[in-house]
Amino acid sequence: MNVEKIGFIGLGNMGHPMAKNLEKSGFPLGVYNRTPEKADDFKKGSVVYRNLKDLIEKCDIIFTMLTNDQAVKDVYEEIISLNIQGKLFVDMSTVSQEATIETAKAVKIKEASFIDAPVAGSTQPAAEGTLIIMVGGEEKDLQRALPYLQKMGKSVKHLGENGKGIAAKLSINYFLSMIYQGLAETVLLSEKLGIERKDMLEIINESASGSGATKVKTPLLVNNQYEPAFALDLMLKDILLANKAGANYPLSKVLIDTYQSAHNEGFGKDDVIGIINYLKK
Repeated sequence: MNVEKIGFIGLGNMGHPMAKNLEKSGFPLGVYNRTPEKADDFKKGSVVYRNLKDLIEKCDIIFTMLTNDQAVKDVYEEIISLNIQGKLFVDMSTVSQEATIETAKAVKIKEASFIDAPVAGSTQPAAEGTLIIMVGGEEKDLQRALPYLQKMGKSVKHLGENGKGIAAKLSINYFLSMIYQGLAETVLLSEKLGIERKDMLEIINESASGSGATKVKTPLLVNNQYEPAFALDLMLKDILLANKAGANYPLSKVLIDTYQSAHNEGFGKDDVIGIINYLKK
């Protein structure tokens, strides 16, 4: 059996634990990150590449987990300048649907394959390998990537052609932005009415209004510490992408105004639920 060599580009807060799960599973893995230090703890179990070109040449299936449209554009411009015939690229970044479809077309012109496979879940599910992975692309390409995706996620959903994975991702993050703003406002209201934050969060989490989203943010709210699992600035980026893609609803303007103002006030690097500190100002 021909064992394919796996590459992973982008070792940020999400990419690092996702790549670690591939490494722990014993796949032949090569990694690259623009900031080399982030790859240091891959040196024992994987190949750490110092440049993109070498990784692309040596790997058969390449995963990318990048910050935004510009980062994806920059990396894939370099990729498509190389001989990539027969390789499969799996972009797990959250970017615009337009950027995804353009990237897919550019890769396919070079006789390579591409699927978009963004994820639902933050750093803890990434570390646990329990992400939900939403896929846009051809079935044969998904099947080729599936053994590796299954090590990073608990659920892999094929939603159609290129661009459909990112469409689902923008939709779920749009909903999450509402949940987090609503949760923050509810906690602030209850405190104003004399209810302890811890008590209110217990009531929320034990009631029908509780969810995985509210539960995962409870420790941050209780401790009033907002180390980013998913930064507020990233949520702002995703709300704006959703708006550009067609989210023009009554809540859209409210969400954009709130998250943009929180960014402007200096809360962008905090975890997204740190929106509470902006709202109580």
